Amino acid sequence: MAQKDITSSRGVLGYLAAEGDLLVTDKEVDPVLEVSGVTKALDNGPALLFNNIKGYPGHRIMANLFSRKERMAKIFGVGSPKELMLLGLEGLKNPLPPEVVDGGPCQEVVISDNLDVMGTIPVIQHTETDPGRILGSGLVLISGPEIGHCVSYKRINFRGKDWSSLAFNPGGHFEYWILECRKQRQNMPLTINISPSPAVQAVAAGKLVPLMIPTGTDELGIIGRIQGAPVAITRAKTVDAMAIANSEWVIEGYVDTSQVVWESDEAEQKKDFSTPFFPEYHGHEGRARVTYKFQATAITHRRDNPIFHVVQGHSFEYAYMQSLTNLAALYDLFNRQWPGLVTDVNSMECMKGWNGVVIQVSKKRRRDEEHITNLFMAAWAASSALRMVVVVDDDVDIYSADEVLWAINTRVNPKEDLILVPPGTRISGTAGEAIGPTAPVLRMGFDATVPYEHKWQYWRGEYPQVDLERWFSGDEIARVQAMQSEYARLLISKRV
Repeated sequence: MAQKDITSSRGVLGYLAAEGDLLVTDKEVDPVLEVSGVTKALDNGPALLFNNIKGYPGHRIMANLFSRKERMAKIFGVGSPKELMLLGLEGLKNPLPPEVVDGGPCQEVVISDNLDVMGTIPVIQHTETDPGRILGSGLVLISGPEIGHCVSYKRINFRGKDWSSLAFNPGGHFEYWILECRKQRQNMPLTINISPSPAVQAVAAGKLVPLMIPTGTDELGIIGRIQGAPVAITRAKTVDAMAIANSEWVIEGYVDTSQVVWESDEAEQKKDFSTPFFPEYHGHEGRARVTYKFQATAITHRRDNPIFHVVQGHSFEYAYMQSLTNLAALYDLFNRQWPGLVTDVNSMECMKGWNGVVIQVSKKRRRDEEHITNLFMAAWAASSALRMVVVVDDDVDIYSADEVLWAINTRVNPKEDLILVPPGTRISGTAGEAIGPTAPVLRMGFDATVPYEHKWQYWRGEYPQVDLERWFSGDEIARVQAMQSEYARLLISKRV
């Protein structure tokens, strides 16, 4: 078994290479469209490492690190998606505070004059309709006595050599603190960290359950427990902010809370929210917004072949990253309120990380029926991002979309088991509704559980286990099994 160090991106790449789970190419690749094309074509496959970046000699790009949930579990040393969720729960309950260090690998090279972010860092262009090369994998860290340590991904478009737009989702921790700075007519110092440790990236992509991860939480403490070692942070060189010491790149600077900008030149010219930006996590094209201006003051990076991690919003990778802390927070919430009722939670790939969730329950007594409707209400109250919530019994595999759809088709009575909540919260990118930062969301709940008193009517039956080699050769059996779909294999495993 290969040794692994998950406190840095390059440590994890070394581990995956030894495990045979890293695809490496030394052929030249263009950060404009080619990297995104290759990454998308190989999505849900191996982790990728590009060693020869056009226009950026000595730089590297990695991608698809979390594009398989099995790999994500392996990185964090657990054996199943549920154990991965429970690891996130351990981080929430028993945080391990960060450790302040003097300097660090991220500051081996410091550039503070004549900044040219796009000319220095191999930021990619995702699609032809993008307004250019967009930094979608920049992890923003803000810190302070009241802030704690808040980490999150942001959409960042450098429209000038040293300044960019910096967009954030309404209602999150970042917006709260930026508005506090604006009230006091202060700028917000921060660092944009690129390619820190995998745990930092996974936690930063989640945290959409503020009821369980409130404003002021030490999010680096959650990360420390998940990776099994404190996150090393160091003071930035040019602003009053902290940087993640093991990052490959750091952009230092501040948000100018007195100045708003459009996210693209075209949007600013048209003053139009329908201008394309790039594909977002929900699967639809993101649109340019009006947001705050970020002013860069320095670029720091590792000296030896720095790595730029490409995280595409519309990908398996981002969906899996979001699930780590989000699912853990929901699971914790439900079990505080109704101990033992909820056995597992999952956001399937088709739910795009956090637009929907499947809740598995085990009804043990008649009164458990009364709690199912409350589960829906608790989920929606916990996260304004959730659109669809499905509750199923413990005989349904919540990691299979076929199983969940089967349960909806056979166990949902539309008159009694379908819950529709009128628009009251807002989110961007919902199909069939206005696309923009204030699109209304109609929430849907499906109670696909069996009434407790009628469970005996919903027994699936048990087919016999047989030894196929009594009738067929090993090669014949293997050939048939290769033809069978994932759902067929799942049903076979449920025979007894």
